[in-house]
Amino acid sequence: MLTVGTEWLIEASGCDAEALRDVGRLRSVFARAVAELGLRVVGEQLWHKFPGEGGATGLALLTESHLACHTYPEFGVATFNLYCCRERPEWPWAERLREMLGAAEVYVRSVSRAGGGEA
Repeated sequence: MLTVGTEWLIEASGCDAEALRDVGRLRSVFARAVAELGLRVVGEQLWHKFPGEGGATGLALLTESHLACHTYPEFGVATFNLYCCRERPEWPWAERLREMLGAAEVYVRSVSRAGGGEA
C-alpha cells in the first residue's frame, strides 16, 4: 500500500489560558514548527481570535499540506493538526508545547495516510 503522508493529531491540556488567547504566541508555535521541520507556508496564515475570553483558530496552508490549531482557554486545551504529504521527522510536540504554552499534558497520535488500496 502506498503511503501518501503522515498526519499528526495533538491535544495539549493544562495550558496557560492567556497563552491560548494570544495569537502572537500561537503564531510563534507555528513559526517554530515550520522552521524546525523545514516546511514551506503558502501565502498568508489565517488567524481568528474569538471575542472576550475566547480562544483562537489558526491555519497555515503548506506546500506539504497544512498546519491548524484551535484553542479553548476556558478548558486550558489546545489542539493541533499537521498533515505532511512528504516524510518528516516527528516534531517534539510535548516539549515545545510545555515550553511555549505551559501544557501539563500533551497527547500525540500519528496516522499514516495511504492510497492505492482496494475500494
